[in-house]
Amino acid sequence: MRRRRSRRQQHRDNQLLLLGLAAAAGLALVWAVVSWLLVNWWALVIIGALAAVVGTVWVHRYRQQQAWDRVRQQALRYGLPQLDALHHRDFEYAIRDLMRRDGCTDARQIGGAGDNGADVLATDPLGRSWVIQVKHRRDGDRGSPVGTPDLQRVNGTARQLYGADIVLVVTNGRFSTRCAPLAQQLHMHLADRRTLATWAGGGRPLWELLPKIPPPRKGR
Repeated sequence: MRRRRSRRQQHRDNQLLLLGLAAAAGLALVWAVVSWLLVNWWALVIIGALAAVVGTVWVHRYRQQQAWDRVRQQALRYGLPQLDALHHRDFEYAIRDLMRRDGCTDARQIGGAGDNGADVLATDPLGRSWVIQVKHRRDGDRGSPVGTPDLQRVNGTARQLYGADIVLVVTNGRFSTRCAPLAQQLHMHLADRRTLATWAGGGRPLWELLPKIPPPRKGR
């Protein structure tokens, strides 16, 4: 037992010694570099100038990339055949991107398990908070209609959990005949295939296409 302990202790001592030597070597290197720079101060000037140039180039490229991204977003257009061909999750991302195109810079996709009926959240340029449920139909308006349970699900959480000013259900298909009266009663908005085509294929924001949109928030 003593031999094992002594070997372990010796191994630990060797490790500590190596760490100490490495730390000392590091400090010596730092001191040597600092001493050299103090004597050769012109090197600091050159390093500073190079850093300034690199920083300026990076900032310029970053701003240019942001400008290009804004142009691409503003030019975003979708045709109905494109939207029909998407997977339902990709359709949610397409709705998010359209909201971003229209100036909702914080638009994000949250659909998935535990989404409480919300697939896309966004704040428009006038300060209104949007909660959007997205319903994709592979067969478009020939598929099954979106029914009132879908409206009730998102209505039950949109304002309480997300503080929504505007609750919207959007689909590339159609709504059942009972959806419009219920949406009016619940102060919700519906965007069917026809509205979606106008929105996705044009340049007007969605709030200009939907009736009875709440006014901007105070201070906007």
